[in-house]
Amino acid sequence: MTARRARGIFTTLMGAGAIVGCASGTPGGIQTAPLPAPAVAQARADSARHPYTEADIQFMSGMIGHHAQAIVMARWAPTHDAGPAIRRLADRIINAQQDEIGTMQRWLGDRLLPVPEARPTGMRMIMNGVEHDMLMPGMLTEPQMKQLDKARGAEFDRLFLTFMIQHHRGAVSMVKELFDSYGAGLDETVFKFASDVNVDQSTEIVRMEKMLVSLTLGVDTQ
Repeated sequence: MTARRARGIFTTLMGAGAIVGCASGTPGGIQTAPLPAPAVAQARADSARHPYTEADIQFMSGMIGHHAQAIVMARWAPTHDAGPAIRRLADRIINAQQDEIGTMQRWLGDRLLPVPEARPTGMRMIMNGVEHDMLMPGMLTEPQMKQLDKARGAEFDRLFLTFMIQHHRGAVSMVKELFDSYGAGLDETVFKFASDVNVDQSTEIVRMEKMLVSLTLGVDTQ
């Protein structure tokens, strides 16, 4: 499936409410609307000033799984004999993206929207009554994850950089698609988060490309 077709399916299913979220309720009973918590009330006030769009929801929901996979990859660094430079990079990725997952989940929850779990296999969708995982742009396929998991030492370092560059480029493309969507990215939290992802991951792509060249040429990157 192409990235363009996948995004089209994702948009359609989001509109149809097909994403499996973490909605709460009382089974079999009549639900009453509780008074909004302070965070929910603040979210409503924010949305009144800067309404969010379907593209904002798609971005925040899809990036959760995207970040989750990067964290899994980064956590393999110490167990797969990664070099010191790769371990430092992996630590930065874990620290930054764990906090950002919390930001995305709070944003969705405060707006009483479905909150996807931080799962490294992408967004869980229902198509024709069957549950599927749909990868966001740049996410590694199952064979790629297995290839990385089997690698050790210098080979792990090389694959980690190669695959994380791919992963980061996918995140940057998601930001571009968000800001290319009419009316999207005006919510203050979404705008700041998306802008930070664009800058931080673009900067890390350049750093990782240099590290990969150095590794290929046998130059110490510590």
